[in-house]
Amino acid sequence: MNKPRELNASVLNELVALLGDRISTNQGVRDHHGKDESSLPFASPQAVVFPLSTEEVRDIVNICRTHGVPLIPFGAGTSVEGQVLAVRGGITVDLSRMNKVLAVHEADLDAVVQAGVTRKQLNEEIRHTGLFFPIDPGADATLGGMSATRASGTNAVRYGTMRENVIALTVVLADGRIIRTARRSRKSSAGYDLTRLFVGSEGTLGIITEVCVRLHAMQEAMSAAVCCFPSMADAVNTVIQSIQSGIPIARSEFLCETTIRAINAYSKSIHPEVPHLFFEFHGTEAGVKEQAELVQAIATGNHGSGFQWTSRAEERNRLWQARHDTYFACLQLRPGSRAIATDVCVPLSRLTECIVATQADVAAHSATIPIFGHVGDGNFHCVVLLDPNDPQDVERARAFNRRLVERALAMEGTCTGEHGVGLGKQQYLQAELGEAVDVMRDIKRLFDPGNLMNPGKVLRVD
Repeated sequence: MNKPRELNASVLNELVALLGDRISTNQGVRDHHGKDESSLPFASPQAVVFPLSTEEVRDIVNICRTHGVPLIPFGAGTSVEGQVLAVRGGITVDLSRMNKVLAVHEADLDAVVQAGVTRKQLNEEIRHTGLFFPIDPGADATLGGMSATRASGTNAVRYGTMRENVIALTVVLADGRIIRTARRSRKSSAGYDLTRLFVGSEGTLGIITEVCVRLHAMQEAMSAAVCCFPSMADAVNTVIQSIQSGIPIARSEFLCETTIRAINAYSKSIHPEVPHLFFEFHGTEAGVKEQAELVQAIATGNHGSGFQWTSRAEERNRLWQARHDTYFACLQLRPGSRAIATDVCVPLSRLTECIVATQADVAAHSATIPIFGHVGDGNFHCVVLLDPNDPQDVERARAFNRRLVERALAMEGTCTGEHGVGLGKQQYLQAELGEAVDVMRDIKRLFDPGNLMNPGKVLRVD
């Protein structure tokens, strides 16, 4: 990594003149913005700014470009691949104060928000409309950050990812231009699809300041279900067969016995410590009942047992909160540890094979590695616990991750289904996409010739 240059006084003076006390060089503030949920070493910026508008972001970009200072966008700091780490120093642009819901178009089923609005905040503000925003990565991430990392979550099997739910973006480019990538119409054939280009760009092409997202109607009925299985293969096959049968599952989550043990300890639940599936069904009262019964029949055919389902909101919320707490629950299996949170994704037909092979890899190395994930779209996670102060432990964890990624790529899958590339996955991008990576570098150089937009992430261009 390049050693960060010291900020000269003129940069700070210009930013203070623009922002007043909304710039901080306090060490505690800088350190907070130099870490995320990954196992990567912390890297603090030299200052943190807190803009309130797209125009202020533009002015910040212009000041930093003039002085050659890197810019790192920051939302809630929940990334797990080092996307917010200031590995080359510079200025962190904290967008959390840009947290206004600018417009809700109920008839069009969309909303326009500033980048710092979180998914929970949006859903709270539109609750009275009978609409909701479905993308749920677990953490209460900002919608700008979720767009930048092309986030997904437990609802992706029915509602898609951020790629399908972002209609348009407002972006400040490295040269200070403010662009809007699309209008609010549901489809368009007008020119290049810049929206899709910036969704998943991880702050390396520009800073997202506003997002227009799709909303969805709340369903008449929602029901959650839990089922136990004697093996991971039986559980995963149940999901695959359910989807192949055309059953419109809203959520489907697989959890191995180690994950269940961690959840029981963390959430004070009493699930049997065997592989589980958590489901959720959305629709009419009759439709939800039919869906649950069809899935139960498939689960029974795969040796599933203890099938329980509920329509009570508090019980559904308790179930999914336990699932969302899984990452932190797994960290408690080894107190003081950090983790590599993997997120490979493979074609659905190869999913059981990939998970079973991964389970065998865990057993062969006598490791405590929980396995869980959104198996309805071929995506699953391993939480590889490690002692960051033990080089051998770190290398063992990285070696496991390498084997997992190589396994997924051999099955025509991807190294990252939802966490993004950041710093942690760069080494696998070339193996996955080949010469397409060179095209990505060309795009990066075109949009950001000075390499100031979140440098060092996704691609190495110097």
